Amino acid sequence: MFRVTVPAYSGFWGAAMGWMLSRGAAAFGAVVLCVSAAGAADYSAMGPLDPYLMDRSAEIALAKSAAPPSISDKATVLVLTPHGYDTAIKGDNGFVCAVERSWMSQYDFPQFWNPRMRGPLCYNPAAVRSILPYTIRRTELVLAGRTKPEMVAATKDGIEKHTLPPLEAGAMTYMMSRQQNLNDNAHSWVPHLMFYFPRADGAEWGADLPGAPPMLNPQFQESPEAISVIMTPVTHWSDGTPAPMMQ
Repeated sequence: MFRVTVPAYSGFWGAAMGWMLSRGAAAFGAVVLCVSAAGAADYSAMGPLDPYLMDRSAEIALAKSAAPPSISDKATVLVLTPHGYDTAIKGDNGFVCAVERSWMSQYDFPQFWNPRMRGPLCYNPAAVRSILPYTIRRTELVLAGRTKPEMVAATKDGIEKHTLPPLEAGAMTYMMSRQQNLNDNAHSWVPHLMFYFPRADGAEWGADLPGAPPMLNPQFQESPEAISVIMTPVTHWSDGTPAPMMQ
């Protein structure tokens, strides 16, 4: 059981753990850059749990680094434990900050079990209610030792039985931490915001076109959730320092 003190349907898989194209270079969004087969580490199965966990205070700091202090200092903060996500800090602005692990990537992503991946996110209230619950649920299934097909089936069942929420209008997340490690190739990539919409083709937003800021994160494009995630890079990290420019 998850011991999370957040509103019902308290969260979903937020940002940047799917694959993203950074204008010709694949990047991981809330995570993902395509990895060449040669020399790639073996992430074919989940290893021991300990490498996926963090020191509690370090995880709190990393989670809060996803958004500017004006948001994260008043947000609820979750940390991952062997039992699931716990509430480490109870905030009062409706936002929730947490650190996603590699299993929030696309199911066929080669680094799905990479224990070093860390995706700090801060969910706005709409995303807390309609996106974060999927992160919590998938993490619950992982810790229960479920296989990928079983996780897909459980997610579909949750949607059909309404134990997982529908997408709420206005759901978005901040992913602006310069300490994020989105995968072995993308590392911190660039700070960005992620916006959630009913599934559609990237052309609906002009995503991934030359000179157009939006990028389509394929994290959910083939998933049971029927959600599309549009990412927009921003110019500064959450600590106010300048970020690399997208090419």
